[in-house]
Amino acid sequence: IRQNDNGITCWGRESNAPSGAFIDIAAGWHFACAVREGDNAIECWGTSSFGRSVLDYGQTEPPDGEFTSVSAGYLHACGLQTTGEITCWGRSSFNRINAPSGTFTQVSSGTTHSCAVRENGQAECWGMNNYGQSNAPSGTFTQVSAGAWHSCGLRESGTVECWGDDEYDQSNAPAGRYLAVSAGTRHSCALSATGASCWGRRDERPLEVIAELAQTTQSPTTPDPVTPDPVTPDPVTPTPTPTTTYTAVSAGSFHTCALRSTGTIDCWGSSANSQTSAPTGTFTALSAGSSHSCALSSAGAISCWGYNGQSRTTPPTGSFSALSSGASAAHTCALASGGAASCWGASAYGQIAAQTGTFTAVSAGGVHSCGLRSSGAIHCWGDSTGGKTAAQTGTFTAVSVGDTHSCGLRSSGAIHCWGGNAYGQTAAQTGTFTAVSAGGSHTCGLRSTGAIVCWGRNNYGQTTVTAGTYTAVSAGLDHTCGLKSDGTIACWGRNTDGQAPTTRSP
Repeated sequence: IRQNDNGITCWGRESNAPSGAFIDIAAGWHFACAVREGDNAIECWGTSSFGRSVLDYGQTEPPDGEFTSVSAGYLHACGLQTTGEITCWGRSSFNRINAPSGTFTQVSSGTTHSCAVRENGQAECWGMNNYGQSNAPSGTFTQVSAGAWHSCGLRESGTVECWGDDEYDQSNAPAGRYLAVSAGTRHSCALSATGASCWGRRDERPLEVIAELAQTTQSPTTPDPVTPDPVTPDPVTPTPTPTTTYTAVSAGSFHTCALRSTGTIDCWGSSANSQTSAPTGTFTALSAGSSHSCALSSAGAISCWGYNGQSRTTPPTGSFSALSSGASAAHTCALASGGAASCWGASAYGQIAAQTGTFTAVSAGGVHSCGLRSSGAIHCWGDSTGGKTAAQTGTFTAVSVGDTHSCGLRSSGAIHCWGGNAYGQTAAQTGTFTAVSAGGSHTCGLRSTGAIVCWGRNNYGQTTVTAGTYTAVSAGLDHTCGLKSDGTIACWGRNTDGQAPTTRSP
């Protein structure tokens, strides 16, 4: 998927990709599928090869519905719906298209089986199991990958575990901490912060030859013996715990700011409007907006810096207890010590209009704002199109406003979102959370286990969470950052301006 227009570029045999904009893509065996931007529908295309059609099982006939991602296998494919449910289609042998029920965060289709990560982090596989490739181990994962006759998963700790066929050590993952894993035909690879590691068979046997064996037999023919040549990974040096840590992080549009344990501010990313030029002094809270940032001093005074259009860096005077600039917001809202909400900056949609009553929290979004009253009710104001300021029933403990949607955290730990849902950013999530953050067109939640779950638009990988244990999460415009339990920060997603470094320490 091209970065400039979200169009598709393919290469190789008859790579006849459709026109239009897409948010996710997957290449299978002589066919490919992609999720369209806008309606979240899946479109597939393919070719004929080797004297017969390789599309005899409907691989290019995806089901209707709205999806967030798709994975193409050998003669089947699977898609993750915006509801979190999985739908598969194509050849039905070995039950490879009989996806389990429930809600999931990721799915991967292999040669004759598929694997997925449930919303609670458990891995589940289905389909052909002649090598144990569908026997997913217990424990929690952030990502899985289904290969030919083996599977691999990335655990929350960052370690990789593989299962299934191990004839060429393709399931013998090296030690270390990784960010992503991919299981191939007879080998596997994983990406770390410093590079890539691969293990397993090194020769170049064509996939179509091996895949034909899987179609005609329950057990693939044993290939010619090849002396295993496992890759010896570079030794992993433990990362020392820094003496100075971060205590908070906020992701904006194209920059990120974090608060050190010393109270000073560190910002990185785009500084076209000096939005990363944080003032000196000590602070207790901060928030990064579209092209400006604001921070709260221990005395309750607000300081802002960056682009001052619409007077967005000219805050009111007084004593405040909290503030929010919003990842895509050209305005900021703050909570006065007495509970009154005060907003300043862009006002074309009434997003900074004065509000009556008292609040316990406030959040600024793209062109609307929301506040949490002491009763637990949420009140929103500003642009009302798409239902983004619609009244919500029930009581909440936290509120977060994105670009075109809003989310609240109920006292039960459930997340409830409303407003724009073009990319599944308001899709219902199962399980309980301790925090929620609404970004540009995606949302992230923090569980009590320290795991982060994200959903919605993923064109830059902003919902593909970096493994680890976290204490806070902040969803930006097209990137996300999390504060780890050791006080360091990990970011993922769009990094065009250096706003989303993989790791950052004070």
